[in-house]
Amino acid sequence: MEAIERVCQFLNEAKTYYLATVEGDQPRVRPFGTAIIYNGKLYIQTGKVKAVSKQLAANPKAEICAFHNGTWLRVAGELINDDDRDAKVAMLEKNPNLKRMYSADDDNTQVLYFRNATATFSSFTAEPETVTF
Repeated sequence: MEAIERVCQFLNEAKTYYLATVEGDQPRVRPFGTAIIYNGKLYIQTGKVKAVSKQLAANPKAEICAFHNGTWLRVAGELINDDDRDAKVAMLEKNPNLKRMYSADDDNTQVLYFRNATATFSSFTAEPETVTF
């Protein structure tokens, strides 16, 4: 299984991951649950009106962390905005529960993909494994 597919599968199986950004010199962390692969990139979704969107616009460096079945995954990299309508449609199709709040054609839906990402799988029973994409 390709590294990016393994990362996305882990995030989807965990169901919730935590996204960390910075606001000035203050870390900000919040739960997320969206992750898809589109055009070979790992995407997440948020709303442009949210503070997280503004934080990522000011500093795209971010990290996510998820825990599932005794293993945790950390993904660090840059989250890059993608205004492509097809990417938004793909996200909403994979996450139909979002359709009551978001639309591919509204001015709020935002999808972002990881660039220069490093993902590390860790547990207490095995050596960490790092992959990049």
